[in-house]
Amino acid sequence: MAFIDLKSFTQETVLSFHNICYRVKEEHSFLFRRKTFEREIFTNIRFLDVLAARNDPSGLSGDILINGAPRPANFKYNSGFVVQDDLVLGTPTVRENLAFSAALRLPTTMTKHEKDERIKVVIEELGLDEVADSKVRSGEERKKTSIAMGLITDPSILFLDEPTTGLDFSTANAIVSLLKNISEQGRTIIFSFHQPQHSIFKLFDSLTILASGKLMYHGPAQKALEYFKSAGYHCEHLNNPLDFFLDVINGDSPAAVTAMQEEGGEANETEQLLIGRLPVIKGLAQFYSKSPFYRETETELERLSGGQHSRSPTFKEITYVTTFCHQFRWIFWRSFRNLMGRLKPWIVEIFIIFMLGLLIGVTFLGLKNDCTEIQNKAWSLYVLTVFQCVTSVSAREIFLMERNLFILEYISGYYRVSSYFLGKLLFEFLFRRFFPSFIFTGILYWILGLKRGITAFLITMITTLMVAYSTTAMILAIGTRENAASGKTRLVTIYFVFMLVFLGMSLNFETMAPQLSWLQYFSIPHYGYMALQHNEFLEQKFCSGPNTTMSNCRPSFLICTGEEFLIIQGLSLSPWSLWINHLGLACMMFVFLVIAYLKMLFLKKHS
Repeated sequence: MAFIDLKSFTQETVLSFHNICYRVKEEHSFLFRRKTFEREIFTNIRFLDVLAARNDPSGLSGDILINGAPRPANFKYNSGFVVQDDLVLGTPTVRENLAFSAALRLPTTMTKHEKDERIKVVIEELGLDEVADSKVRSGEERKKTSIAMGLITDPSILFLDEPTTGLDFSTANAIVSLLKNISEQGRTIIFSFHQPQHSIFKLFDSLTILASGKLMYHGPAQKALEYFKSAGYHCEHLNNPLDFFLDVINGDSPAAVTAMQEEGGEANETEQLLIGRLPVIKGLAQFYSKSPFYRETETELERLSGGQHSRSPTFKEITYVTTFCHQFRWIFWRSFRNLMGRLKPWIVEIFIIFMLGLLIGVTFLGLKNDCTEIQNKAWSLYVLTVFQCVTSVSAREIFLMERNLFILEYISGYYRVSSYFLGKLLFEFLFRRFFPSFIFTGILYWILGLKRGITAFLITMITTLMVAYSTTAMILAIGTRENAASGKTRLVTIYFVFMLVFLGMSLNFETMAPQLSWLQYFSIPHYGYMALQHNEFLEQKFCSGPNTTMSNCRPSFLICTGEEFLIIQGLSLSPWSLWINHLGLACMMFVFLVIAYLKMLFLKKHS
């Protein structure tokens, strides 16, 4: 890690960490036995996520202080944090991304003009003037936009996790030079690196080197080579210092190899690399604990934690600076803006649905006013139900595509889980479910000449929408915490295949086995299909005369009215028979949405 040297602080915020240790609980199971044990993953020191309060605090021991005082509970909300993978949406412009961050992280007491001025300052500070009103495209623009969103609240401390990942040499240099300039304006910049270039290394003020959780070095970056030389490791003239440090720690330096050979005896080379690395790390850790740099750091840490609280913490004890409704509105706005950025694929999707509705509708043209019409209408209602279920399977992408972005923004105090959940859900229900369902159902209803009347049409539309919404809710309940390849998400497909087959069997009247009848109470397609049939066939007549035969339907049975068909289907003719299916869909939708929300609420929200 690299950050400003502690000696250079005057009025800036000082972050210090004392005797940090972090432990995690791991579970191992074999057959029916499960064993839980605690493992120490970092001894004495930990990386950025612990310093920035973004790890589960239950495993942390030691002290992390801000200006000599304990970190406030909402420290992670008020400090800036830029993750390694740039989680910047590519559809909004740079300015719109910053506007979203400013709207949710800056207090509502600030006027829109003041927020716009803050956005303008950050854009100028990071050199984004020329691309401010363009979509984020290049790696440099994405990285700068990520940093800008972290700086929007003007934090005293900014953490960055490997800020040059995925960038070319010149872009990486430009980004770190930019961070250097920002640090010279009074901010504390702390970032982690694995293997930066020499030109980047020369910009460091202070350097911390870790290996296997142990502290190898902490002190002025430009004195690190001299320190390693005093430890017996000499860097060649043209060698990158940071490559040299890694070689020493990994046992690739000639001096380190010699030390391993002395320690490892007759062990082969592979074994030396695996077990010989520990003596080098242990030796360097012990050497550092006896060095002047260690004593100097200990003195400084002692001074910071020695009860000097004259400098009060920079951060106020707040959690969210905006209301639920404000957060909800901006989340909905961003979702809509993302859709507008991908407008062409969405229009293509709507067009395909329109053409599919026409194609299916044409296949059912020419319905006759006899028993054949009953079967054809039953099949058309079945197609309507199947369409709502199949097209809603993609609902798992609602939160899956933005999972990491949600975790980052939630930890940073952008919004509550409830405002994010409801904002995304309303957008999904309105734009991704309502319009496709309305178009497909409307086309089939018109082409097939289903039951006339605005009431019958509205009931059909409400029923198909409830099937789509219930299906979406179930998929969210199963897949909210899962990735795309998870076995649990495949359960959705298995469920609907089975239920649609079960529903198809019911088209053939009494062929359903009584032993399987209880499945209807757990079937979203069944509730929707029964409601559609009740709405369509009640008070309908299909026979042209009393002597009409049912050769095309069921031998020896004559069905002249919709009521007869409904009775065969096991449906009551009372109005309650319709609404009880709507109630079933509403209950399933509610239960599944509550499950999805609870799973998101307890989602691991630590980076």
